[in-house]
Amino acid sequence: MKIGVASLAHMHAIGYMDALLEIDGVELAGIWDEDAVKGKEIADRYQTTYYPELEQLTGSEIDAVIVCSENVRHLECVMAAAKAGKHVLCEKPLATRVEDALAMIAVCRENNVLLQTAFPVRFQTSIKRGKELLDSGAYGKILAMKGTNRGRIPGGWFLDREFSGGGAVMDHTVHVVDVMRWYMGAEVTNVYAEAASRFSEGKIDDCGILTMEFNNGVFASLDCSWSRNKKFPTWGDVTLDVICEFGVLSINAFNQKMSVYSNENGVSWDYWGDNMDLELIRDFVQSVREGAKTASVTGEDGLRALEVALAAYRSAEDHSPAGIILAH
Repeated sequence: MKIGVASLAHMHAIGYMDALLEIDGVELAGIWDEDAVKGKEIADRYQTTYYPELEQLTGSEIDAVIVCSENVRHLECVMAAAKAGKHVLCEKPLATRVEDALAMIAVCRENNVLLQTAFPVRFQTSIKRGKELLDSGAYGKILAMKGTNRGRIPGGWFLDREFSGGGAVMDHTVHVVDVMRWYMGAEVTNVYAEAASRFSEGKIDDCGILTMEFNNGVFASLDCSWSRNKKFPTWGDVTLDVICEFGVLSINAFNQKMSVYSNENGVSWDYWGDNMDLELIRDFVQSVREGAKTASVTGEDGLRALEVALAAYRSAEDHSPAGIILAH
């Protein structure tokens, strides 16, 4: 199987390319990036072809494309790939506007190609085990949830709304909301959110708190922020407390590590756990190989998470709850 990468803008692109090299029978068959110097450098490092134009990559003899562009350019890249008959794995958030996400879903359906949203957290062991335990009925009915996704503040285009579509609320809401939806098979109906700029000198929202109501009656909260400082042992976290009839299921998705204490470095983490990027890519490759009709994490999943983030922005602006009417 030959897979290409459309854009190196997102930091996950390198992780995805490293993952491709670990899967038998898969070739990283090309890279496109609008920055020719960077594109050629990375292509040489990975011993693959650099394409100066997106259409040259999508028109080559590849089976699928991984889209890692700036958020607002996902539509352009997915459209090009789908119209060329290539399956697509698209970085999150799927889009920055609902109408763009709907267009991406439609073009992939029309051209009979997979559209998978890149939600690697679904493939982390403790997250998967949580799903199994909840589905088993051992914890009874879910009553409420509390989640966090707190990371370091990124730089570059992430701080420019014209390219990112939003800051921490856009970047970090979608991961945990996707897990919550997956756990319950339910949709968010109302959001109340507060967002502010505390770490980026007013450039963009970098911290936020969401409270959400689901259509099954569950109430949830989420801390989605870029609040980790540069000295924190890792870039961030994903945690989830699921309050149920018979107990509380607590998950820390980045706790597969050893805490190392030294005079030289203070506290550091030696991480030995799952490579979520690798498991995400394995899943996508398997779906393409098996000729699956739908991806395990669909474009619709990406759309639903995006709708929550956009509702959070409406709420934060108005300081009042924002309802969600699911788009189709």
